[in-house]
Amino acid sequence: MIGGVGIANMTLVSVLERTAEIGLRRAIGARRRHIVVQFLLSSVATAFLGAVVGTGVGMVVTTAVALAQQWPPTMSPVLPVVAPLVGAAIDVGAGAYPAHRASRIEPIDALRAAG
Repeated sequence: MIGGVGIANMTLVSVLERTAEIGLRRAIGARRRHIVVQFLLSSVATAFLGAVVGTGVGMVVTTAVALAQQWPPTMSPVLPVVAPLVGAAIDVGAGAYPAHRASRIEPIDALRAAG
């Protein structure tokens, strides 16, 4: 959940920094749903990649600690599949507000603010 808040914040900052780009895309014909999809895909890809790396590092560290303590390293075999999917699912919710906000930017206002 904390990662979802971080991704939502990162996506919101991305929207604010890319206002001129969003306005230009809207001015040349991009629809609101195109903007939403752009930002949702970006945030989900970031969350999925982070979840894959985090799960991998967590599994390596868990195995290393277990072997150092002479314990048998045991982990669920579904963990490497489920953890990134759960991370991506959480981020769909976390990225929805920034993506919706980006889609509501009017082209003229965005281009005026950029100039």
